[in-house]
Amino acid sequence: MIEICQINLLRGEKDMYNVGDEVVYPMHGAGRIVAIEEREVMEEKQSYYILEMPGEVKVMIPTATAEEHGIRSVINKEEAQKVMSVLEQDETEMEKNWNKRYRDNMDKMKSGDVYEVADVVRNLAFKQKEKGSLSTGEKKMFSNAKQILISELVLAEHASAEEVEQLIDNKINVSFDEYKLPHEETNLNNNVVNKFIPFNNDGTTNV
Repeated sequence: MIEICQINLLRGEKDMYNVGDEVVYPMHGAGRIVAIEEREVMEEKQSYYILEMPGEVKVMIPTATAEEHGIRSVINKEEAQKVMSVLEQDETEMEKNWNKRYRDNMDKMKSGDVYEVADVVRNLAFKQKEKGSLSTGEKKMFSNAKQILISELVLAEHASAEEVEQLIDNKINVSFDEYKLPHEETNLNNNVVNKFIPFNNDGTTNV
């Protein structure tokens, strides 16, 4: 299946990418340019990147307007580690109003910024763990955001989708445990020394 993204074409611009380049298309995920072809759409010949996306979906993007569509290169390994750092952090503050929160998260996803997408994934994962479930809309958003993030990390880390998903889940589980689950506080009045040396009320020992 080929999806055609059609907007006004600016003439005379040089292609930014080559066949074989790995790129990210916001709201779709990461894929590979498998061809650059000239096709006639709406009675106008234009040059298109043919992107092969996850799920065997092919997307056509006009080469001259790729930047306007938010097309960018896939992150490298160093940047992938920074994504992991985002997942390891506490959640960022989200709107309590469902509509406003949904729009804010959608804007982050539309930006194409991988760190913003990771922020959405972690925040919604935390919310799901705390509430036990998400609304239908946020459940779908969480799934989409996670798959978009996985698709880019698969290419950045040269790993399988299963390996990347497990890594994401592990990072989120650890951060949720650290920031959200109650932890026993250390009682300074019952430290290790007191367990072995009995103290009187005046501070002297019975030794």
